[in-house]
Amino acid sequence: MFCLLFPSNLPRKKRRMLLCCFIHLLLFPSPAQSDLFTSIGQMTDLLIMEKDLLSSLKDYISAEEQKLRRIKQWAERLDVLSAASSEDAEGFLGHPVNAFKLVKRLNTEWAELENLVLTDMSDAFIANLTIQRQFFPNDEDQAGAAKALMRLQDTYQLETSIISSGQLPGLVLTADDCYDLGKVAYSEADYFHTKLWMTQALRQLEQGEASSTVDTATVLDYLSYSVYQQGELQAALDFTKRLLELDPTHQRANGNLKYFEYQLSKQKKAVQMNESEEDQKGAQADDEYLLERRKYEQLCRGQGALMTPRRLSRLFCRYFNNHGHPNYLIGPVKQEDEWDSPYIVRYHDVASEKEMETVKELAKPRLRRATVHDPQTGKLTTAQYRVSKSAWLGSHEHPIVDRINQRIEDITGLDVSTAEDLQVANYGVGGQYEPHFDFGRKDEADAFEELGTGNRIATWLLYMSDVQAGGNTVFTDIGAVVWPKKGTAVFWYNLHRSGEGDYRTRHAACPVLVGNKWGESTFLHKGKQKRRPSGGSYRMKKLVRNLGRS
Repeated sequence: MFCLLFPSNLPRKKRRMLLCCFIHLLLFPSPAQSDLFTSIGQMTDLLIMEKDLLSSLKDYISAEEQKLRRIKQWAERLDVLSAASSEDAEGFLGHPVNAFKLVKRLNTEWAELENLVLTDMSDAFIANLTIQRQFFPNDEDQAGAAKALMRLQDTYQLETSIISSGQLPGLVLTADDCYDLGKVAYSEADYFHTKLWMTQALRQLEQGEASSTVDTATVLDYLSYSVYQQGELQAALDFTKRLLELDPTHQRANGNLKYFEYQLSKQKKAVQMNESEEDQKGAQADDEYLLERRKYEQLCRGQGALMTPRRLSRLFCRYFNNHGHPNYLIGPVKQEDEWDSPYIVRYHDVASEKEMETVKELAKPRLRRATVHDPQTGKLTTAQYRVSKSAWLGSHEHPIVDRINQRIEDITGLDVSTAEDLQVANYGVGGQYEPHFDFGRKDEADAFEELGTGNRIATWLLYMSDVQAGGNTVFTDIGAVVWPKKGTAVFWYNLHRSGEGDYRTRHAACPVLVGNKWGESTFLHKGKQKRRPSGGSYRMKKLVRNLGRS
């Protein structure tokens, strides 16, 4: 049983407002607010909410302005009376009307003015803000969005000045914004990005930009430590000296100055031979992850492995009806070869605008942070290398979902009865999915045991939006780059005919630089498949033979 206690002097109107807010929060508890940044689709709700709050704020400002106008009019009227009475107070009060009005003003009108001044015009705004606050992003969302900007910066090799100045579509970043980005990097011990964004904040402050939260000395303090952590002793010393010029009493900077000077002198005297040899050995043993990461980012920037003219000449566009399928005799599907080996094909206009919008609307309320299989535990978990939200739609949920499944079966010739539900994904700020396989490897024998359908034999990827920049699907092993085009689906086999995984199908979703990316994946399993059909199987056998002769 709850008992709400309010201060005895709280106005009745405000008590009612607070009670309504409390009841609303009881009836509609706040959902978990983390991971909002991982889905642009859900973040659009934040814009609607902010617009509503802005409207409420404008109403509050209008009411306050009206209130101030009334108070100002009252003060101006009183000012005229005060000026007249000050010349001859006794003579002024000698008029009985003036005396009466003075008594009346002090007895009643000033009390009315007091009530007007004390009237809180913000009640409605505060009530709305209190209710909406439960849906606000939290610290994790802000940090996630900041890290997404840094991911875009790395992947697409963007200068901080380009992002900050608004040369990308969007708003400019203030010195305070750059400082906040640097702090997020610093909290993650990411001193490389700390240096980049603190330097940009410093640059904008030195150009005369005003800041309400940070000063030059604070930025220099972060910079000196971040460059020191990267082994740049001379730069750390220089930043520290600049800091002490602004604040000679800075205790930490004075201590660091002596330490950096000592380390520099020690470094100059030391013989670096052994350390240099160790560094060379470390460079030669470059980590495989870093090598693939570098290739992944190059592909995302469009620096992929180009096909030879001979191979390219063997890729075609055609009308395809899956060997005379009755549904496509009159209106065959437009099929386009994307890659030869492994065979990757794109189907055009395989979903209508209405179908795609329906799928999005069905998925949007159920979008949750996308998860991955943890090879150590076998359980689903979130990961920084997969930044998106997804929802699963079963064929029984809507006729359009069933229609899409049937279309996949008609086009690919694969039985969809053992396929997974449609996985609808919406990518957030800098949304990506780093290189991965869709099939279960030998060391993941139980990856799909709970489904009871065998391994993932093929992947159907439907793009449900165009993307202004970024968001490509790239295959890191073969160097293929497939760009998203709304209403088209890309299809490939994850397994060889022997059932062994095709490791050339390792792929990734590049970070979305500008735009909103929606995709739908259907994973087709072995299950009841009696054969492995392919619309271009005969042509591909011939192609492979020709490649062997070239």
